[in-house]
Order: sequence, then structure tokens, then C-alpha cells
Amino acid sequence: MGSRFLSVDASLDSLDAHFERNDAENVNMVSLKFHEPNGVLDQGHQASSPVRRDVNRSLSGVKFLENDDMDLEDGKLEKDRNKTVRTNKVIPIQNQALLAGLAYCLSSCSMILVNKFVLSGYDFNAGISLMLYQNFISVVVVSMLSSMGLISREPLTWRLIKVWLPVNVIFVGMLLTSMFSLKYINVAMVTVLKNVTNVITAVGEMYLFKKHHDSRVWAALFLMIVSAVSGGITDLSFHAIGYAWQIINCFLTASYSLTLRRVMDTAKQVTKSGNLNEFSMVFLNNTLSLPLGILLIFVFNEVDYLYTTPLLSRPDFWLVTTLSGFLGLAISFTSMWFLHQTGATTYSLVGSLNKIPLSIAGIVLFKVPTSLENSASIFFGLVAGVFFARAKMREKSQS
Repeated sequence: MGSRFLSVDASLDSLDAHFERNDAENVNMVSLKFHEPNGVLDQGHQASSPVRRDVNRSLSGVKFLENDDMDLEDGKLEKDRNKTVRTNKVIPIQNQALLAGLAYCLSSCSMILVNKFVLSGYDFNAGISLMLYQNFISVVVVSMLSSMGLISREPLTWRLIKVWLPVNVIFVGMLLTSMFSLKYINVAMVTVLKNVTNVITAVGEMYLFKKHHDSRVWAALFLMIVSAVSGGITDLSFHAIGYAWQIINCFLTASYSLTLRRVMDTAKQVTKSGNLNEFSMVFLNNTLSLPLGILLIFVFNEVDYLYTTPLLSRPDFWLVTTLSGFLGLAISFTSMWFLHQTGATTYSLVGSLNKIPLSIAGIVLFKVPTSLENSASIFFGLVAGVFFARAKMREKSQS
């Protein structure tokens, strides 16, 4: 969805986004300038560590190293700093973290809800065209920011394109299946079903990278499967086509995450700087998706629909779809900002908790028919997601 990571909450619980670029290893984040009135933070910092996302667009494993030796996760300053300086600096940083967290939550929730409104509210039946338009907006905005010197990105080269093309094909499939499923399934159930991606990713890590998870992680994954199955059985608005697309999306999202881990090191070797920051990945993915998206529009015959639909003559429709494109890119910005202000632990936990208000908003805004059993299954799945995030944190701290 949008410019979606999932390098930034590729499971960029967004979107997840990302958006949903999960388990990407050694992603170097772009240097950004976040200005405080008193100059507490005036330069961006770089980070290199595993990243854990959905379309989410997930970067749960990223950890930022601060040049001023400040631990933003714990709010600690250097021991030799005097008490006055410590008092003056901690407060604005906490305010920045709160603002960044709110911006991240708002953009990730809004992205999914706006996409749902376009696809279901307007009954827009051209998901490929919507993806293409959103990605085009991302390319234009990133290009403008790069030309103005506000962000840095790697230039496109044929060597980089050849290395990245397999990842991009999966990326496009991930976004499209997310669009298709969201048209037929309510937001709350999409959120719960996306948990299955974590199960597939964990199994893939075990077989491809020989990574073993502890019992708490597997217990959380089991709870996710139970909640997804029970939620589907009790879903009063069950739609077989939507569920089929969502299952495919889970496999593609997990494949994107696992493939990204294999390709990332090779991709960085063919860049001029030896790094591939987040904005470079956003620009690369969205640029390469444009020709493929145009091809798919003709393959799935969306051209005839676009010629006949009256929606394209409505200014309000263009306003909403344009907003969805900017929201997709906003997830990338706010995810990096939030990680910069806090850390991987807070980011991961907030991403899991953010699904709860998103699910409630989806049910209320779109007047989804539900039952006590289905609501319990959804809540059970959301709690399982939080439990999974905490289990992964504990697993990483122990390792």
C-alpha cells in the first residue's frame, strides 16, 4: 500500500504500507534532519541492523546509534553531562518521540482506511491502476525531495535494477493482492489474517537461514493461526475471493521479506556508496513498479473499465486517491522518524498495539456486521500479535 515498506513496517505493520518490508538485514537508513527549537537534534543519524514488515508495508529490528551517545529508548545522556543540560534535552526528545509515534500511527491507520474507502466505498474496480497512481506519486515526491537536497538516494543503474528486479516483482504482487483482498474483506479481519505472514516467515527463516525461534514465539504464532481460522469461520461478511487473495498476499509478503534478506547485501555492493538507504529502496521499488503496473493494466483489461467509469470525472475521487498516495509515502517518513526518536522495541510494540484502534475504526466506519464470536476472534488475534512482538523482543535480547 503506497510506498510501503515493509523495509520501513514492510511486517512495516503498515504498510503496514510499506510499506511491509520485514526481516531486511543491514538496511542503512537515510540521514534526515529533524530540527528542534533548541537544537537538541539537528542532524540525522545512520543505522544498520535487521528490519522486521507488512504493506504493510516493518523495521522492527532497526536500532539507531546516536552520535551524541544518547540512548533515546531509555532517555539517558552521557554520564558526564551536567544536570541542567540533561533536564533541558530529555523533555523535548520525549515530546518529539510522542509526536513521531502519533504521526506514524495516524499515517499507517489512515492509509488502510483510505484504501478501503476507495475500493469499497467508491466501488473502484481497478486496484492495479490505484497502485500505479500511488506509486507514481511516491516517485515524483522522492525525486523532488532528492533534487532539493532534502534527502539522499542512490541513482538507478542497470546493475542495481538487475539485482533488484526479482524483489520488485514480489513487491508489486504483494501490493496488488493486498488491494484485491481489502476490497472484499473488512479491515479488522485483514489485520488478523496478516498475522499468518509471521508464521510463514518464521518457517522460511528456519529452513532458509537455519534460524530457530524459542517456545514463546511459536506459541504466539500458534495463537495467530487459531485466531485467523476462528475469525474466518465466524466472519458474517465472509468472502471466499477476498480470503483467497489475502492468503496469497501472506505468502508474497513473507517471500518479499525473505528475498530481501538475500538480495540486500548484493544490492549494496552494486551501489556507488555501498549503502541502500530507505528512500533509495522506496524510489527503486516504486519506479520499477511503474512499467510492470502499466503492463498489468492491459493484461487484466482495466483500460476498458477506466474509460467507462464515471469516478474519474469526480474531483472528490481524485482528492481521496491522491491522499492515499501521499499517505503511503508518509508511512515511510514517519516510520523512520519514529525509529529515530525511540528504538526497535518501542516501534515494534506500538506497531502491534496500533492494530487495535485500526480494527475498531474499520468496523465502525464501514458498519461491518459482526458477532460476539467474531469480535472475540479478532481481539484474540490482536492480543496474539502483541504477544508475538514481545516474544520476539525477548528472543533478540537473549541472543
